[in-house]
Amino acid sequence: MAWNDEPQPVLTTARLRLRPMAPADGPRVEALAGDRAIADTTAGVPHPYPEGGGAAWISTHPSRWRSGFEIVFGLALPATDEIIGVIGLVVHQADDAAELGYWLGLPYWNRGYMSEAAAAVIDFAFGVVGLNRVWALHLTRNPASGRVMEKAGMRLAGIERQVMGRWGVYEDQARRTILRSEWEELRRR
Repeated sequence: MAWNDEPQPVLTTARLRLRPMAPADGPRVEALAGDRAIADTTAGVPHPYPEGGGAAWISTHPSRWRSGFEIVFGLALPATDEIIGVIGLVVHQADDAAELGYWLGLPYWNRGYMSEAAAAVIDFAFGVVGLNRVWALHLTRNPASGRVMEKAGMRLAGIERQVMGRWGVYEDQARRTILRSEWEELRRR
């Protein structure tokens, strides 16, 4: 049985519930991701965020899960179950690899939430999905995102120069990776 034959699970960490998202989360996504500070450092978040765009995006998640192409979790605080950010994997099945991507609402920055979520999703990628490699990208001017990746065990693989154009500015992007063998070593410690 494949990992995606079952319904998408809820992952729990010390302070978060990483859960499948529902269309009702759409307005919250629009409110948080609609902040220019979020779009400024992410390639896939539009600005301004279109009304109804959150629910439309969320409606694609079940079919992408079933196809094994993408896994998206909403980060929710257990007390309210309200979304504070998003984390996910775009799976490249032929390579047993995935790209990790995430964003966190500005009011929740600098609290360690994303580091906690990234570690849980990487555990899921290797332990459940059975991948061999996970990578992630961040703009070099966003070292906080790089620290999230480092805390999850990812290592710098290189810098790509002027790879992302956003609002007329081309920027350098860092690539970080973690291999299954490195993840297994971290788990043994």
